[in-house]
Amino acid sequence: MSSYLVIVESPAKAKTIKKYLGKNFKVLASMGHLRDLPKSQMGVDIQHNFEPKYITIRGKGELLSQLKKEAKSSDKVYLATDPDREGEAISWHLAKVLEIDENQKCRIVFNEITKSAVQNAIKAPREIDENLVNAQQARRILDRIVGYKLSPLLWRKVRKGLSAGRVQSVATRLICDREEEIESFVSQEYWTIGATLVSEQSAETFEARFHGSKEGKIELGNQQDVDRVISQLKNAQYTVTQVKKGERKRAPAPPFITSTLQQEASRKLGFTAKRTMMAAQQLYEGVDIKGQGTIGLITYMRTDSTRISNEAQDAARQFIEKKFGKEYVPQSPKQYKSKKGAQDAHEAIRPTDVFLEPAQLKDSLKPDQYKLYKLIWERFLASQMKSAVFDTLNVDIEAKDYIFKASGSNIRFPGFMVLYVEGKDEESEDQEDTIPELIEGQKVKLKKLDPKQHFTQPPPRYTEATLIRVLEEKGIGRPSTYAPIITTIIERGYVEREKKQLKPTELGKIITDIMKEYFKDIVDVEFTANMEQQLDEIEEGHKNWVDILKQFYNPFENTLKHAEDEIGHVEIRDEVTDEKCEKCGRNMVIKHGRYGKFLACPGFPECRNAKPILEEAGVNCPLCRGKIYVKKTRKGRKYYGCENNPQCEFMTWDEPLKEACPRCGGILIKNSSKKSRKIHCFNKDCGYERSLK
Repeated sequence: MSSYLVIVESPAKAKTIKKYLGKNFKVLASMGHLRDLPKSQMGVDIQHNFEPKYITIRGKGELLSQLKKEAKSSDKVYLATDPDREGEAISWHLAKVLEIDENQKCRIVFNEITKSAVQNAIKAPREIDENLVNAQQARRILDRIVGYKLSPLLWRKVRKGLSAGRVQSVATRLICDREEEIESFVSQEYWTIGATLVSEQSAETFEARFHGSKEGKIELGNQQDVDRVISQLKNAQYTVTQVKKGERKRAPAPPFITSTLQQEASRKLGFTAKRTMMAAQQLYEGVDIKGQGTIGLITYMRTDSTRISNEAQDAARQFIEKKFGKEYVPQSPKQYKSKKGAQDAHEAIRPTDVFLEPAQLKDSLKPDQYKLYKLIWERFLASQMKSAVFDTLNVDIEAKDYIFKASGSNIRFPGFMVLYVEGKDEESEDQEDTIPELIEGQKVKLKKLDPKQHFTQPPPRYTEATLIRVLEEKGIGRPSTYAPIITTIIERGYVEREKKQLKPTELGKIITDIMKEYFKDIVDVEFTANMEQQLDEIEEGHKNWVDILKQFYNPFENTLKHAEDEIGHVEIRDEVTDEKCEKCGRNMVIKHGRYGKFLACPGFPECRNAKPILEEAGVNCPLCRGKIYVKKTRKGRKYYGCENNPQCEFMTWDEPLKEACPRCGGILIKNSSKKSRKIHCFNKDCGYERSLK
């Protein structure tokens, strides 16, 4: 009997695939890459066509020996790593170390880990795609050159331990540029006038907004402008002069691609891009479902295509008709156009089986897996449902020579909105009012005028969701790189999270200024986007990877020499605090480390005292009256603990409030989880609680 070896990246994927293949198939995991460039040196021979020097990754020797042994005793080896550049490169490295003939058809790919997809892939192996490998290799070498040439320069000129990356530097620049816009923003005053009106026929109130005069819109720049208008509106009659009824359709959002999944998971679930991709990887590779074994629940999660297979569309239409009714199924399946330059090799991110409803799987999934699966499942189904239909109403109301406008809408047919509505970023949120039935010529009664002063606001800082959207729009990075980009710039201390927003640190600003002055191309958005395009052209077989590296390297080397001569030593002063070092009495300073800011003694290396920066919650511990601090677990989850831990056992995940309990005077705790949104007394004997509005 013939024996076959299938190699994948992870044990979870191996376990899922194994159940779909016969007894004569052995499935093993390579645990990601087995070979890479060495960490201790550049590992690229620039003089000899950028030839990379690959070595076995430390700790992988034993695994490699096992794979070699199994490959030798097998009649055929199938390389089933992920269906993208990185996966192709892992297969190429495996083929090299296992001495598989490069012309042999050993590579199998599947977009989803289902029985039919895996078995069909085994029937149709192909040769390793050299173009995909070259594109990955070009990116890896490009990033290695930039990192290993620029970082030592920053060590010498700024501070030891700093590093610079090709795409990460552009992302940091975008965040720094936005901060500059915010700091230089000059706020402008403006006013609005709202009118609360009552329809005498129905006695319903509705809101209208001041628009201007019959000649056109009037801007209200200050209180004098407002007072002038309001004084002229005394004793005015309000008459409906125009009623426009209409219909508006709202189409569902397309199924997820990598960037939109990361954005929506950030908006709706509060997930970082890294957390989203971790849960998505688990759902793709396979989860143990009670009574069914290990199942791959979603299609491949690194994609920029919105294409959906005919089979998946047919299944979705059947499910929609069964669950919601025939009226929710569009006449023909909805098609979505992928953005220009999208790689169409994969489908959009969707459930592998739409009939596996999230509620059925809840007991088998971890919380993050369940939340993300539910999001993907709902988005995909909604994308195949009919559009929502609204009745719209736009009304003009005349008062003396002035015009007020009111607009509203009512849902006539909810369509996809019965299941899912796409989230919005804060700055683009808008609301529509409801308006009673009105007719032209009808008089309405003024209840009150509400003048409000406003000031124009600076552009908001980027969140992970909005930064990913901008990176995608500008063609910086690819689906597989968005999460690592953000993780890297935060770990390097160039950017920090302030609530959900991304803010540059002083270090990030200094490094960006140096890069903008001496390495314009590296932090230039267009240059970086063009480089991404050239990597795509290598993948498509239109360009030679060595030629692309040569075009980049020669000008880069000249820039490097110029920067070395021109940049003097840049001093970054640490922020001094009032906190005294317990060991030597010096004022401690704020340092940036891998896990964020911390306090350190400036007397290093003589004094090595360091400790975390703790944020006070502003209330005293109900057990020992010590201070309560905001703390974080190793995984970054926030909790509240007493300064006297571990002697004092006070600890809570929920936020303690400064407000005292009205019943017993103890401290109140705010529980804002979805299951229980309430404010309650910490003292269980008291029992006071109220709902959280």
